[in-house]
Amino acid sequence: MDYKQLQIDVEKHVNDYFNTHQDSRLVYHNLQHTKDVVKATHQIANHYQLSDEDFFIVSAAAWFHDTGYFEDAMHHEVKGAELANKYLEHLGVDEKIRAQISGAILSTKIPQKPANQLENILCDADLFHLGSEDFRKRGKLMHKEAELIYGKDISKNEWRIKDIQFLESQHYHTDYAKLLLDDQKQKNIDKIKNKLSAQKEQVIFDEQPTALTTPAVLVQEKKKKGKKDKDDRPDKGIETMFRITSANNQRLSDMADNKAHILITVNSIMLSLIVSLLLKTLGSHENLIIPTFILLMVSLTCVVVSILSTRPSIPSGIFTPEDMDNKKVNLLFFGNFYKMSLPSYTDGMLKVMNDKDFLYGTLITDVYSQGVVLGRKYKLIRLAYNIFMFGLIAAVLAFVVAYAAYGKL
Repeated sequence: MDYKQLQIDVEKHVNDYFNTHQDSRLVYHNLQHTKDVVKATHQIANHYQLSDEDFFIVSAAAWFHDTGYFEDAMHHEVKGAELANKYLEHLGVDEKIRAQISGAILSTKIPQKPANQLENILCDADLFHLGSEDFRKRGKLMHKEAELIYGKDISKNEWRIKDIQFLESQHYHTDYAKLLLDDQKQKNIDKIKNKLSAQKEQVIFDEQPTALTTPAVLVQEKKKKGKKDKDDRPDKGIETMFRITSANNQRLSDMADNKAHILITVNSIMLSLIVSLLLKTLGSHENLIIPTFILLMVSLTCVVVSILSTRPSIPSGIFTPEDMDNKKVNLLFFGNFYKMSLPSYTDGMLKVMNDKDFLYGTLITDVYSQGVVLGRKYKLIRLAYNIFMFGLIAAVLAFVVAYAAYGKL
């Protein structure tokens, strides 16, 4: 099935659907929102390197997830799933895939209850803006749309209270979204709470005009608050950067280990077959000695290089007070402390946590060390795959030459 063409067809169909269905009340759940959700869906899906089929499922679900608003805003998930199923059936998409797309759309109903990875991805993409800097802008549009749909005014404070309740009850489902969006979402919650608090203080201020604060005090408090915000702002961003980087490194390391495991398994089977079958026949088929030897060495070399790529290297496991004083030890890696006593390790970690420069230096060292290990691992994996690919070609050619020269195998 040509999933790329199907994605193009779905995108065109949904764009045409929005252009031919107009509802002036839908200032938030419009085509732009759908495109934003599709973009977020692709971003998360690409992180998890989905298969073509799974990528099409989440992409199609993202395009159709809000099309039901034009028929029934209160039950738009159900209507959207029906519209998707009808159109995809027309395209000849398998029933199993259509069911997964419908399930993903239905899982976005609040409160979200995704049941698998694809539904997790769509649910996080649908509420991606909650953890973005555009939350305030999107929130205003949502506020206006709610007033238009329900036909009543909703005060700012009432909306802010509902926002806080919703944000605090919502949680992201994929690790990627948690690492990327949770910090900004908490900032958005704090901003709304600060506005509510400021509103309450303003009411008290209006009711008690004699309780004035001098301009000098106001300026000083504003400076302190601005300085605090400035100091706090980069920390969360830096921590998020380190978390995402470490998570990506771990994911890449797992992928490399899996590739090495595949090579070891395949070549181990080949070695077993060569030893148990081919070697026994070499006495009567001398023309196969060279091709068999080539194949044997290729498989053996691949296994050795693959094992080297995954073989761990463990340091001494001991650090000295001088290492701590010079800030040269990375206590985030077990290889540097596994032989130390708990009190010594605790003292070292407390020094790291109490020294901001030492802390960030340790994080930088840890990420760098991961990168060095990852680079060596991928270099060896690449070498092993090259040996396997070119060696296999050479072995096959050798067998062909042996057959051509001697007329039999």
